[in-house]
Amino acid sequence: MFNETLSEGKLRLTPLGGLGEIGRNMLVLEYGESIVIIDAGFMFPEVDMLGIDMVIPDLSYVSERADRVEAVIITHGHLDHIGALPYLMEKVDAPIYATRLTRGLIELKMHESHIQKADIRLIEAGGTLSVAPFDFEFFHVNHSIPDGVGMAIDTPVGLLVHSGDFKFDPTPVYDRPTDLGKLAELGERGVLLFLSDSTNSETPGHTPSEQALGETISRLFNRAKGRVLLTTFASNISRIQQAMDISQEYGRRIAVVGRSMRENLGVARELGYLKVPDEALINLNQIDDIPDHRLTLLCTGSQGEPTSALVRMGQRRYHSVSIVPGDTIIISASAIPGNEELINRTLDNLFRLGADVYYDEILDVHVSGHASQEEQRLVLSLVRPEYFVPIHGEYRHLVLHGKLAERCGVAPENVLIAETGDVLEITPSRVELIKDIHDRNVFVDGRSVGDVGRDVIEERQALARNGFLVATVMVDKYTGGILGEPTIITQGFVKKAESKETLEGIKEEIEEAVEGGGTRAEMERSVRSRLQSYMSTALGRRPIVITEVKKV
Repeated sequence: MFNETLSEGKLRLTPLGGLGEIGRNMLVLEYGESIVIIDAGFMFPEVDMLGIDMVIPDLSYVSERADRVEAVIITHGHLDHIGALPYLMEKVDAPIYATRLTRGLIELKMHESHIQKADIRLIEAGGTLSVAPFDFEFFHVNHSIPDGVGMAIDTPVGLLVHSGDFKFDPTPVYDRPTDLGKLAELGERGVLLFLSDSTNSETPGHTPSEQALGETISRLFNRAKGRVLLTTFASNISRIQQAMDISQEYGRRIAVVGRSMRENLGVARELGYLKVPDEALINLNQIDDIPDHRLTLLCTGSQGEPTSALVRMGQRRYHSVSIVPGDTIIISASAIPGNEELINRTLDNLFRLGADVYYDEILDVHVSGHASQEEQRLVLSLVRPEYFVPIHGEYRHLVLHGKLAERCGVAPENVLIAETGDVLEITPSRVELIKDIHDRNVFVDGRSVGDVGRDVIEERQALARNGFLVATVMVDKYTGGILGEPTIITQGFVKKAESKETLEGIKEEIEEAVEGGGTRAEMERSVRSRLQSYMSTALGRRPIVITEVKKV
């Protein structure tokens, strides 16, 4: 962990997530004795992170300096920006600043985590906030959720700009365009360092407008003969509003399926960000009373989450809804890296059940909330920073965004490619990248936070690949002979057809190992070694072998 005392006149930026990865966005600003945190999100687990619910930033850096944290500022309400807040607020006592919708979603997240006393204060685009020695100016950005902001940060070393997650949609359906005028004004003032969203830096051209997406979804509704099931991120309020409006246009009643979808929509309706008449909505237990061609189901499950509504429907495990031929299913979301396998498995299941399934690879049923290359080029030309640090993206995204910044006039030596855990030290004349801080994944596994490490994940992977064998044997402590039959437990590698022969072979190996004598520990090692060798030779398998010798 980076422990050097911060020199006088230096600003330190420490990204604890979101650089070189998609998710767990978190940035620490540090000057003198003051710390401000921007965002605190989680990341979906990768495919090989067996049993893990989510991955959060390593909060030890913040925890060691908890008394210096003055504020936590949130750019928008997606879980990759707010999902780690409950864990952060267990370690720091500081106010959270967020826009109105974002505040509502944070309150929901805190309630789920049984945190009752979070101090959440309101900010808005066009507003300011002073947290000495920083002065923040917030500007509106258009994204796939309303109420997103970027920020200009006036610091003792110069002006910084943080883009937040953004795109330039000139005709957003339920939001305002990104504030280009403010970005141009900041560029005129002189920007020392620009930190900008890199998610779509591989994508040429412009990100399409939500207007075009609405037309595509409307055509699918018009074509559908039975029920329409649409899934998207539960926080994508604008997309959900479109689906609700189109449903009403075609005379369909709407049922919301899945806890997170119901809760987010409840917050958005209460705050006025989602508008739908009460008579358009029905409870799930009423769907059998509505003709299929008059019914829309808004579902969770766009990322193939194992417990989500649509995934369970595809597995015939959702008691309230069964997928049938004639259903139209629209998956209006892109795959978060690491979720591709889960999503593809869900798609196959839905096709097997006879549904008509539409997803982004075969039809444009999703529009990104992030700027593509031409929009990134435009914002760079407006902000005109002296230094540039690409953020929010996997490593290739950061590199490609950095090369684009060079083509837009930023000096190559002033484009800094940082990763999660690196440190940026900034003076009025220089931004320096220091790769000294330790970073690790912190796994949330049920109620356990950080207790499961990479070694446990590797054990789970080995168990998943090879199964396990437990052998317990009782030995006479005087004669050294085996008492009774060894107890053998196997899981995940012995087929029934071969189990009898295999178990006899296991017992013979145990007997020969015990005949060699020795201490209890020596016998256990000998039994384990012989069983591992036997399983590899006889079956070509390498299960986890656990042995216990009891001398009685």
